[in-house]
Amino acid sequence: MTVEAQDRIVEFPALKDAQAKLDAKRKSLADIFAEAGPEYDMAKVKSIQGDSRAKVDYIGQLNAEIDECKGKVDELLVVARAAAAAKAAEQTESGHQDVGDEEPTRTKSGKPRSFGEMFMASDAAKGYRPGMGQGPQAQLDIEFGALLKADFLTSAGWAPETTRTGRVEMFPTRPAPHVVEFLPTTTTTQASVVYMEETTFTNAAVETAEAGTFPQASLALTERSSAVRKIAVYLPVSDEQFEDEPRARAYVDNRLPFMLRQRLDLQILQGNGTSPNLLGTSNVVGIQSQAKGADPTPDAIYKAMRKIRDDGFAEPSVVFVTPANWEPVRLLRTADGQYIWGHPSMPGPVTIWGVPVVETTAAPSTKILLGDYANFSELAMRRGIDVQVSNSHSTYFVEGKQAIRADLRCALIHYRPKAFAEVTGI
Repeated sequence: MTVEAQDRIVEFPALKDAQAKLDAKRKSLADIFAEAGPEYDMAKVKSIQGDSRAKVDYIGQLNAEIDECKGKVDELLVVARAAAAAKAAEQTESGHQDVGDEEPTRTKSGKPRSFGEMFMASDAAKGYRPGMGQGPQAQLDIEFGALLKADFLTSAGWAPETTRTGRVEMFPTRPAPHVVEFLPTTTTTQASVVYMEETTFTNAAVETAEAGTFPQASLALTERSSAVRKIAVYLPVSDEQFEDEPRARAYVDNRLPFMLRQRLDLQILQGNGTSPNLLGTSNVVGIQSQAKGADPTPDAIYKAMRKIRDDGFAEPSVVFVTPANWEPVRLLRTADGQYIWGHPSMPGPVTIWGVPVVETTAAPSTKILLGDYANFSELAMRRGIDVQVSNSHSTYFVEGKQAIRADLRCALIHYRPKAFAEVTGI
């Protein structure tokens, strides 16, 4: 755009007014921050009435007005630029009309002139006289399209070369790992993790008189075990894919282990325990259960926590809930509109009754799971993720394919069922 066209934008009245309004609001916001100082102490701000909350709300409102004004300026700027460009183009066209009312290379209708038409209209043709030897010369401004007598378009001509950016946008799916991060992880060299559980504890201790009979206590242990299970996946890939695209192998090596970790998250919370499944929290026999009923969800969660403390003698370390089930809790407000679980602008981790909340679609859709995973659960790894490649699968050798497989083996243990709970009826 020329300097003259830029001047026309500046002279656009509506744009000047909108820009002035935007500048004024920006200055007002800057003045408030200057009053507050580097510590953003709202008590120092005298230009706004009310307490700190009211001043913050005013700043939020002013910021929204700035956004609105900026949007208006951007809209007017587009209009102003278009008008200025049109005016500049009109003046440029009028300055090139040196053959009557037509351009040297185009007719009044805008169609390109032929080579012959431009030559006959040139000074060379008009000034030539028979027998004069070398006649006058003229330079013809020939349009390439006019010379070809056809439009040279990408659809019938030379298509532009396009290079990919290198970004690979992954399929939207549940991130992993997430759940497994809250479980202690150990290793095992056995096919099962075997341990003893105290299933009988009768404390008969009581105050006894001199020479009185001692009361008898009872203890009993039961052997428990959790079998090591395997989670596996494979992917067929052609030889050419790996040979011709250097990043393909790294991509596959990343996605297959990701699939395993994602599946492991789901098994930890929802596995049904039937071989080859792990036994997830929601299907462990003997965990605490609290029906939501008519209670608000936070109340039901607290009651489940109390059961874990009173009957399981444990302290909940994490709450697992789907985003859809956590949404009504997070949006709870008082009668006058104040958010109970904190203002939307509040940073920091999400908690409820002081316990971390993990939003994950690996949790059951109709339950909220919680418990003392830190002390009474364990993920025992028999073998970490193993990735192998072979062309011996089926007819892959003669087809030029490779089977890339990945798997892991682990056992999942919930040592004390009563240290875990579910809130039902969500």
